[in-house]
Amino acid sequence: MNEAASLSPILVIAWLAIGYVCGSIPFGLLLARLGGLGDIRSIGSGNIGATNVLRTGSKKIAFATLACDMLKGAIPVLLAKHFAGNEAVMLAGFGAFVGHVLPVWLKFKGGKGVATYLGVLFAAAWPLAVMFIVVWLVLAAVFRYSSVSSLGASTAVPIAAIMLRHNHLVVLTLVIGAIIYFAHRSNFGRLMRGEETKIKLKNSTASK
Repeated sequence: MNEAASLSPILVIAWLAIGYVCGSIPFGLLLARLGGLGDIRSIGSGNIGATNVLRTGSKKIAFATLACDMLKGAIPVLLAKHFAGNEAVMLAGFGAFVGHVLPVWLKFKGGKGVATYLGVLFAAAWPLAVMFIVVWLVLAAVFRYSSVSSLGASTAVPIAAIMLRHNHLVVLTLVIGAIIYFAHRSNFGRLMRGEETKIKLKNSTASK
């Protein structure tokens, strides 16, 4: 397909919808229930993402949730990249992210979208995903807060997109970054009060 050609309104809606449907699959909720952990929304932060699944003590289900949440961001972007080009990539990636954050099946109450965003980045431009991971790990090692790590990594990605000349992804990463900040608004309050849960670097506690 000609990269210079803009998508028709129907294709714009179609790629957004494809991304949204993929992103809206609540893998954290489904895998937790299949694993006998109950409703993941009733514990911890109430989110359906891997971080909250990990609070159940099941590392296997948390890892499976992380992998699936990344895949549901990557798959629609890969499809768009193969069949339609950069404009479709942005639409499918944004749709997948929004689908995770605002899934229609859960009355628009989903997760914070970090893992799905990472999947989008891997599919759209893997160096940006690597940058995200590196920044996340550095901040996690220094501050030991998942929220701080996610926010810092989300801030770094648009800068990396500009530096690495992935110009078609700058607006997408800025918009998704802003939404991630908004989704973490409750974390700001907990950080200010010193109530935010820290990342445990060592396996020193028993599973609950």
